[in-house]
Amino acid sequence: MDFVASLAAQAAQITARCTQCGRCVEACPMPGPAGIDIADSGAIAAGVVAMMASGEAPEKSLAWVSACSGNGDCIDACQDGVNPRFMIKLARLAQNKKRDIQTIRADGKARFQKMARSVRVISRLQLTTEELFRLTRAPRQLDSEPDPNVVFYTGCNVLKTPHIALLCLDVMDRIGARYAVFGGPSNCCGILQMRAGDAASAGRQGGRTLDRFFGTGADEVLSWCPTCDVQLGEAMLPSQPSNGAFGMTMFSVYLARKLDALKEHFVHRVEKRVGLHEHSGTNGVTASVRTLLRAIPGLEFVELDQPAAGYACTALAGTPDFKRDLHAEQLRAAEAAGVTTLAGIYHSCHRDFCAHEREWPFEVVNFMELIGEAMGLYRPDLFKRLKLMQDVDAVIAECGDMIERHKLDRDEVRDVILNDMFGEQTLLLDRSLIS
Repeated sequence: MDFVASLAAQAAQITARCTQCGRCVEACPMPGPAGIDIADSGAIAAGVVAMMASGEAPEKSLAWVSACSGNGDCIDACQDGVNPRFMIKLARLAQNKKRDIQTIRADGKARFQKMARSVRVISRLQLTTEELFRLTRAPRQLDSEPDPNVVFYTGCNVLKTPHIALLCLDVMDRIGARYAVFGGPSNCCGILQMRAGDAASAGRQGGRTLDRFFGTGADEVLSWCPTCDVQLGEAMLPSQPSNGAFGMTMFSVYLARKLDALKEHFVHRVEKRVGLHEHSGTNGVTASVRTLLRAIPGLEFVELDQPAAGYACTALAGTPDFKRDLHAEQLRAAEAAGVTTLAGIYHSCHRDFCAHEREWPFEVVNFMELIGEAMGLYRPDLFKRLKLMQDVDAVIAECGDMIERHKLDRDEVRDVILNDMFGEQTLLLDRSLIS
């Protein structure tokens, strides 16, 4: 089915099924942080249903759509067979489609180009050409070789913290997995065009990526990025022809499924006291990461009892003050618990948190680094090392050889470092700003 037609069909199905009871609004953790009165939750839900058709809604419905962090609690709360998170995505799409088509296309193109530039520059400050190829292209298969069991799909932005993705491949190699790899902007899921309102371009981009997955012969895709997993799983796959058992699984869920095989390679004790920076919204991820960490010899898992808001830190962009406060409280809780290590789940969260090592008494890592440590696998976190410098000239000097090797423009590198590597999260490095 054509992607745009599929979205219209799904919107019609939601409209027919939704009873506008408001349970999704009541289950959502975001009205409080966004200052939304949900006394008439049914009216808020009804406004979102109407918004899918017109792009317009009452003020409270618009505010709820803007605050959505993809938490997913709404999905479990609905008793009408509706995915309210996807309903909100369709409402946002309709709102953005009110603009003229040239503006929509230009917006989608600009969003994609900004992301691609950031990924291109930051990844090349850290990776050789060979390493980049390994993380973005499926290896060419010989006719005599069996099809891969799985596709490992990195998405785009994890290439800014490539040690995480390389560790994923190292672990799969160690347990004998047969896999193909796709990633980088040329294998985008289409979410940036979707957010701009350009559903046709999103469908073409995401459809090409899915076709590459289908072409490998694998029947399962292991997603690293939660944004890609939601976009492809909820928006793209329903528009595709049936592909049998083909499905998408988050990488940590796959690893937990392979725990017995992993344990055979946990040959090093990891004597660390570890707290976890958690998120909800993607099925099974938090539980699987907890299972994996608790299985590592020597590791002491510490409950930090912090809210798991949004499917990732980037999903809290609509409530920046709430995001800042959550991060500050997470750091305080980790310190109070006496952890040696604060582990994150996603790459975007790692970019936000990693440089806090400078002023807090614990290290900040991705959970894959702890799995790697237990298996004797190591990849240096070059992104953290660069971000900790907090000096653009020092970063450029440190990366001079890589800038020359990849023929990067130094002015462009400077701009990307300042705006995409450092960013506003550096404010939290000064503990005096956290009351």
